[in-house]
Amino acid sequence: MDTLALRAPEITRRDFLKIASAALALLGLSQALTPRVAKALEESLGKTAVVWLEGQDCAGCSESFLNSLEPPAASILLDTISLRYHETVMAASGEQAEEARAKAMEEGGYVLVIEGAIPMAEDGRFCTIGGKTFRDIVRETASRAAAIIPVGACATYGGIPRSGPTDAVGLLFRGTQRHHYFDDVIAGKPVINLPTCPVHPERLVGVIVHYLTFGTVPPLDRFHRPLAFYGHNQHENCERRGHFDAGRFLTDWGDPRQQEWCLYLKGCRGPVAYQDCWKRKWNNRVNYCIQANTPCVGCSEPEFYESFSPIYERQFDVELPGVGRVDIDKVMATVGGAVAASIGADLLISRAKGKKNGDGQSQVKAEKES
Repeated sequence: MDTLALRAPEITRRDFLKIASAALALLGLSQALTPRVAKALEESLGKTAVVWLEGQDCAGCSESFLNSLEPPAASILLDTISLRYHETVMAASGEQAEEARAKAMEEGGYVLVIEGAIPMAEDGRFCTIGGKTFRDIVRETASRAAAIIPVGACATYGGIPRSGPTDAVGLLFRGTQRHHYFDDVIAGKPVINLPTCPVHPERLVGVIVHYLTFGTVPPLDRFHRPLAFYGHNQHENCERRGHFDAGRFLTDWGDPRQQEWCLYLKGCRGPVAYQDCWKRKWNNRVNYCIQANTPCVGCSEPEFYESFSPIYERQFDVELPGVGRVDIDKVMATVGGAVAASIGADLLISRAKGKKNGDGQSQVKAEKES
């Protein structure tokens, strides 16, 4: 077996219209475009080749995508593309697996999905596959791709591996810094970053559908993230925002009265995190981190993990106009939530908006150094 081709069952026109409608909703596009999307999906049936690489990773993005049931577009798209290479799920192994990748490269024009960070230290020898470094595999595979989609925090910005000894990077970024290691092989190719740890399957589906339909990528921010999925701030849309504004911050995990209170003091990165987890949720829209009483760790951001660790400790102080930076823990200990309710909101929200305008990274660095 030299490929993994997931073949489609009988799909009706009505099925395609449902898929098209769901895809447009994911990207916030007009439903008037539904016939155009359906036509693109029909024309791509059995033709769209996908090569999925895995580097320094935990395979969490593969698990997230392959276990998805909603929207139906996720499973249908897997059935209508030709997945030529994926180490975790393909039946072939060894030489047969590498032959499948070589054949796909020979044909060219595929969508390349990259999962996992790319180690650069020691000439890339921290991650080798079939006798080649992952760094070199990325270079040669990207050179024949039509579009490239790094998925997860590791492939986009280096993620957790970036904090280790392997000098791990994402395809375009080392944290917030744009590097140029692969510019010669990706020049002119669309690169769409889909961070969070792991990637949300709906975001990957939406990007693939958009590319198949329009031949272009959706609008991106400066870190190459689709604005449709990463243009909204977690704090501004959090269901616990009312508790933040009222000064009710969780301090005791064992106190049942506090279980729905704001998690800011427990290290929540919501004020600097841009994603739509609060709307999209996980496990087929059942739940997500904050709803499960866990602080947002900011895994959608280039600073994750290194600059945000330790992830469950509060990292940012607040400021009062005319007073300066204030330690909110001391405020809570001396005056309680009533006064705490009046501080921090202006700084946190303006800081989040500043990040959206492109200057949030310098603010993170300044606060950590001060």
